[in-house]
Amino acid sequence: MHEAVVKLGGSVITDKGSETLRVRHDAVTRLAREIGDAGLERLILVHGAGSYGHRIVKRTGIDGGVERPGGLLAWAETQRLQYLLAAEVSERFIQAGVPTIPCQASASSILRRRELTSMDVEVARQIMERGGVPLFYGVPAVDLEQGCAILSGDQIAPYLAHALGLGLVVHGTDVDGVYEGDPASGQSPRVDHVHSGNAEAVQRRVGGSAVVDVTGGMSGKLESLVRWARRGVCARIVDATRPGRVAQALAGESVGTLVSWEESL
Repeated sequence: MHEAVVKLGGSVITDKGSETLRVRHDAVTRLAREIGDAGLERLILVHGAGSYGHRIVKRTGIDGGVERPGGLLAWAETQRLQYLLAAEVSERFIQAGVPTIPCQASASSILRRRELTSMDVEVARQIMERGGVPLFYGVPAVDLEQGCAILSGDQIAPYLAHALGLGLVVHGTDVDGVYEGDPASGQSPRVDHVHSGNAEAVQRRVGGSAVVDVTGGMSGKLESLVRWARRGVCARIVDATRPGRVAQALAGESVGTLVSWEESL
């Protein structure tokens, strides 16, 4: 694999369950080295909001619009927090020799009823052509129906892969793929491949997130990936907290859960 979109979940790069804002610096540094060493010719990074986004959105309700008192200020503050997180992530990747260039997706995106309908990708294309690595992140964005909605990293990653013709989306989460129940129980089997033949059944059995997640947790992630799989986007969901796992996915190894529309690849 010589090109990919890598999405790092907020639960991987931050302490998502914490009431305070805390970046997992050791994890980000390790992932920066893993991804940098993969030697991809074209790479886009996307990261989730974790503790920097989900709690303030849950508290203020801006994922449902900005009509309530203080809504615009909450939108602005949530956006500011994502700048801070993106700067932290970018710093670690730059230190690892990966020329990440933060890109604010909400500056060129439109949603309608919480669905991403358009995003200008030309800047990302030009950055990659010059050898740079665009860094996108989940953020509040303009929604034509409700004023504001959350443009999540899980929406951004497959959209960019499809629009720019990158071959794979690697989702780095805190679980090693899609499970038919709670993976923490140790009793739930992992689904190695989600495809057209089993997608509906798997989606019915998959739950959400154990911590605050206004974008739907694993259920929301899988729903987005299945929708994009119909349009030819392949994705692999892996446990990015396990050293080397993201590197294995980028090397084409059969780790985690593959999501594609075709039953055989």
